[in-house]
Amino acid sequence: MSVVEYRTVREVRGPLIVVERTRNVSYAEVVEIVDSEGVVRRGQVLDALEDKAVIQVFEGTSGLDTKVTSVRFLGETLKVPVSSEMLGRVFNGSGKPIDGGGEIVAEDRLDINGLPINPTAREYPREFIQTGISTIDCMNTLVRGQKLPIFSGAGLPHNKLAAQITRQAKVKDGSDFAVVFAAMGITSEEAFFFRKDFERSGASDKIVSFLNLANDPAIERVITPRVALTAAEYLAYSLGYHVLVILTDMSNYCEALRQVSSAREEVPGRRGYPGYMYTDLASIYERAGRIKGRKGSITQIPVLSMPDDDITHPIPDLTGYITEGQFVLSRPLHRKGVYPPVDVLPSLSRLMKTGIGEGRTREDHRELSNQLYSAYAEGRDFRDLVAVVGEEALTARDRKFLEFADRFEAEFVNQGFEDDRSIEETLDLGWDLVSILPERELKRIQEKYIKKYLKKNG
Repeated sequence: MSVVEYRTVREVRGPLIVVERTRNVSYAEVVEIVDSEGVVRRGQVLDALEDKAVIQVFEGTSGLDTKVTSVRFLGETLKVPVSSEMLGRVFNGSGKPIDGGGEIVAEDRLDINGLPINPTAREYPREFIQTGISTIDCMNTLVRGQKLPIFSGAGLPHNKLAAQITRQAKVKDGSDFAVVFAAMGITSEEAFFFRKDFERSGASDKIVSFLNLANDPAIERVITPRVALTAAEYLAYSLGYHVLVILTDMSNYCEALRQVSSAREEVPGRRGYPGYMYTDLASIYERAGRIKGRKGSITQIPVLSMPDDDITHPIPDLTGYITEGQFVLSRPLHRKGVYPPVDVLPSLSRLMKTGIGEGRTREDHRELSNQLYSAYAEGRDFRDLVAVVGEEALTARDRKFLEFADRFEAEFVNQGFEDDRSIEETLDLGWDLVSILPERELKRIQEKYIKKYLKKNG
């Protein structure tokens, strides 16, 4: 389709411009906006009416003059160049290299919105992904093709945890593995931390990074996760990689979505977010999965910071509906100096059962995990009781569970930023901890596993 240029910009409204007297304009069509100094900015059609188009400008609308600004409609949707050369590279939020390595040689150009996966072509997620973090690998196991978000809060170390998972994640069968890391609305200091950590660890060769900074236009955040997922789909479905996609921080993405909705003067939904936010988030999260007949897979870990630590806030609430579980960070544990401060009790991986057990992790994994969860929950109850009646009121059995809860947090949940535990090391540590309890209390583990794995204290 030929390029059509208009000089009929009627209005600039926040990150949007309105162009009048347009013809044959399509929704999601890519446009180029040329300002008075000849600088070209990119945009995308949000609303295509019979003779008018509303366009979101990715680089922002600052300095645009309605009298001299021209708009070119390119007749295609937004596409990003993809290549195997992307591994080890760093791009901005819209997919342009920012690492000084020059443009990539594109092997293909793909629509950032992807193609919907036929539900009948989906394969059920099964194989285990090892992150090296005990509270994930043992208690909330991540499997290929799953989407498992991290629910965090302001000031909690979710960026540090995201960097550690990015650096340590691997598959046990030796298949080609890659990580696509997309950061939205992060500070320059955080971007520097991520880049240096990946380079220092030597893991950068398997990582493709997309960084949208806090001082970049907020509207760019709307396309950053889609650009990242397009790169992931190429690596997974064209090149056969198993790809882990980490998206941080989805709260910044949703704020950008709310900004666009407000500029369009749409009727707001809960807390001012657009009513279609559920559908919009689903269009991102549902791009995870495995496809029959394709070697690769896409697994997602979206990271979001809950405003006021409120898990009922629309962002975590809607995310929880779409994804298969959640991984919750705890402020009280963070205050105790525990890293990562994971609250095991409200955390959940709904697909965990399909990725663990003999041949995937270890035969005792499921029952040991259940026992650890049960004992920790009981120990936490006794901790609350001690705050009321004092430890003297507890029986010897109760004190054992109290000791278990304390040591579980100090030794199992707590691990160093550089501590990359194998699943075998994690499970052995779990057995060391349950050995604190009387053997008769191990009611969730079969006798054969107790005889094989239990290590007696003393």
